[in-house]
Amino acid sequence: MRRSFPTSLAIGFVVTAATMAVLYAGARLLDLSYAPFALTDWIARVAPGDLLTSSIDGMVSVLRSLSVTDLSTGAKAIEQASGVVLLLILLTAAGAILYSRAPRHLSPAVLMGVVAGGLAGAGLSWVVMAVGPSAGFTDAIWTIGALVGWGSVIGWSAATLSALSATQEFAPAAVGRRHFLWLLASASAALTVIGSTVGMMARGRQRGEGQPDVSDMWSSSHPLPNADAAVSPVPGTRSELTPVADHYRIDINTVSPRVDGAAWRLHLHGLVGRPLDLSLDEIRRREARHQFVTLSCISNPVAGSLIGTTRWTGVPLRTLLDEAQISPTASHLRIRSADGFDEVVATDLVRADERIMVTYAWDGMPLPVEHGYPLRIYIPDRYGMKQPKWIQDIEAISSWEPGYWVRRGWDREARVKATSVIDVIASDAKTAAGTIPIGGIAYAGARGISRVELRVDDGDWQPAALRTPLSPTTWVIWRYEWASQPGRHDITVRCVDGDGAMQIVEVSPPHPSGASGLDTRSIVL
Repeated sequence: MRRSFPTSLAIGFVVTAATMAVLYAGARLLDLSYAPFALTDWIARVAPGDLLTSSIDGMVSVLRSLSVTDLSTGAKAIEQASGVVLLLILLTAAGAILYSRAPRHLSPAVLMGVVAGGLAGAGLSWVVMAVGPSAGFTDAIWTIGALVGWGSVIGWSAATLSALSATQEFAPAAVGRRHFLWLLASASAALTVIGSTVGMMARGRQRGEGQPDVSDMWSSSHPLPNADAAVSPVPGTRSELTPVADHYRIDINTVSPRVDGAAWRLHLHGLVGRPLDLSLDEIRRREARHQFVTLSCISNPVAGSLIGTTRWTGVPLRTLLDEAQISPTASHLRIRSADGFDEVVATDLVRADERIMVTYAWDGMPLPVEHGYPLRIYIPDRYGMKQPKWIQDIEAISSWEPGYWVRRGWDREARVKATSVIDVIASDAKTAAGTIPIGGIAYAGARGISRVELRVDDGDWQPAALRTPLSPTTWVIWRYEWASQPGRHDITVRCVDGDGAMQIVEVSPPHPSGASGLDTRSIVL
């Protein structure tokens, strides 16, 4: 019997869709890795740097063209969706081939399906174990079991339809090939809907359980250090202190690694006289440093949302280096994370700057899982790509080595470029004097901001008022009172950093060293 291509593809698709829904429900209910997401993460780790860069730039471009303001959440959604679509296509194609090649008799057809599913599951479970956020033995068993079921159903379907085509005496007269296909599609659709719904409900419950009580955060019971600043933000300017729940998240994972804080240890070793093996509680017992920090992603486009400010708490890294009695021959530190990420920082830089710290709390609360629990590092004046999360190992080494993103073609230093952004042109808040307030932020890493200027159309540059920042390492809120005129106007902002360097005017993309260019907004009055 010849099996048609459309039927083979349809069988492969409906069985694959149901299998992926089952995998999703199990991942959420049993707290396991979801294979499609792991596949995306694995590809990101093995793909050439140029391909990764093109993918990142493409995601950002698509999100901005769709006017998506939350680039962080949007990018993660695209990453996750791409894994689902890719695995759906691969397993659908494999299922179609399996269906078309399966024997006509039931036992050998099912056996062939079991073998094919077992092989596919073994390969997929290897990917899950390599990069999955939990990567336990249960992950592998669940993935292999689901794929064995996938292959068995396809083999059984092939044998059943072969028998139905040969003779209607195989089943009651009412049950023909079309009726069987309809029943199979209906059952698969129901399983897909149920599995997806159960998975989403379990995911929602897990999110709710993991959210800290906002009332426990430091900012809920303390005034900000610049609360009495003379310059007030224009309504519509982004929050001076970013709510932790809204802080951007960019990393190499579709799903954050899950680290057991009770069992976790920080290993500081290599060229040291006294290796350290510290628990989280032991780190917390050391004298803490608190500082307000703005962090920006090197992939952030001009005026993008991949930037945020919060209060960081941790221990200066040089304190730990002194305790470990680091060798004079150790020129750099290699920092490794639970997700396989790594970066290298110079020991001279660490020794010279006590602001460089290993951080365990944001806004008075333990780091959220997605932001690096239990430990991450802060390095002033550097983009986020240089600052690993989920740290578990620091090794003192004798020479520089390229880190994860540097190996993939990004800038070695990743020093923050000065940038200024127009957040709001508050035309609905026109003052009695006829001025329209304009507000936004400016940021230049630890160098600070000395001046912000605005230009309307082709006019002269005019100074904006600067609000006292939360700290020398945060963005600056600025305000400008515009004596507006009717018509269409283009408003541009620029800044000067604390060292006196003007913001770079030339337009450049984020890769390889961060975006540059001026932010311009248009308005019609």
